[in-house]
Amino acid sequence: MSKAHAGTRPAAGADAATTLDVDRSNDVHRAWVSEAVGKLHADAHRSADTHLVRLPLPEEWDVELYLKDESTHPTGSLKHRLARSLFLYALCNGWILPGRPVIEASSGSTAVSEAYFAALVGVPFIAVIPRSTSRAKQRLIEQQGGRCHLVDSAAEVHETAARLAAVSGGHYMDQFTYAERATDWRGNNNIAESIFAQLRKERHPEPEWIVTTAGTGGTSATIARYVRYTERSTRVCVADPEKSAFFDGWVSGDPDTVRPGGSRIEGIGRPRMEPSFLPQIVDRMMLVPDAASIAALTMLERLTGRRAGGSTGTGLWAAMRIVGELRSTGRSGSVVAMICDPGDRYLDTYYSDGWLAGQGLQTAPYTEALERFLKTGAIPA
Repeated sequence: MSKAHAGTRPAAGADAATTLDVDRSNDVHRAWVSEAVGKLHADAHRSADTHLVRLPLPEEWDVELYLKDESTHPTGSLKHRLARSLFLYALCNGWILPGRPVIEASSGSTAVSEAYFAALVGVPFIAVIPRSTSRAKQRLIEQQGGRCHLVDSAAEVHETAARLAAVSGGHYMDQFTYAERATDWRGNNNIAESIFAQLRKERHPEPEWIVTTAGTGGTSATIARYVRYTERSTRVCVADPEKSAFFDGWVSGDPDTVRPGGSRIEGIGRPRMEPSFLPQIVDRMMLVPDAASIAALTMLERLTGRRAGGSTGTGLWAAMRIVGELRSTGRSGSVVAMICDPGDRYLDTYYSDGWLAGQGLQTAPYTEALERFLKTGAIPA
């Protein structure tokens, strides 16, 4: 049976009744893609789901605060789910070719996870990252088999990654554009489906709020879409750090919002509104001071023994403010936030007194506010 492809035209002088057949199939490439996708599926089957940790709060509050611990993924962060989805999306779209590099613009954690999956399917990986990215993250990328290409600011990563892909004949993964569409938001073990399944037998199984932070915006898009798709009343709050364009753009409704300078909270806080951030389905945004983020992650370590990165602190501060609001209005319920990645990647920054002093970050007032919150339930100011 002949296959007529769109855009095919008869050659000059050809009989109008001639049947044209243009076959662009490539059995070798299809076999390689099938094998690569199979490796990704097998890796997913080997990986257990991440824990939902309950933060200890007074029983009489009748409010539960849970943390989805995404740091337990094989590559240690929330971005492991995204990287797998991006690779599956790109492979099935025919964008990744054997022997050609995958290039990504990343502040670190996504690149760590993508380097892992690139090695799994056997293609080179290059991470375009700001020079300020912690050396610990750079080592993790290299340990997974990736190579780091450093640029001076976060504003340069997109253009540089696209240029490297064009020169090398590789594929620019572009997490900031494709994060919201590569993940199957209807289910298929996405983070939203996992959270609701784990809450099923809890005292308040449908949370009042789920709090996320925004690097690409893909996590908030997945959760907000899933909530609507499953007809739930849960609302989504995005906590944003200083020097980020997301909060300003959400408030103003301007998708072209930009903020100069780089975020001190790695992984979140972008200088522009990224295409994967869908502001129209975010119910609330909260701008969190960087010092408050660090005070919150320090408190998390004291309460649970878990060290986490700065983005975890940003979301946790916002989640505790929401818990305080529920308390102040006499409402019960549950709130969910994320442990995005482990704190051992940031020992020379967020856990370093010298670094904090050099940045002029005064965490004491926020630590005192959190102590009052834990004793009284008062909203951290």
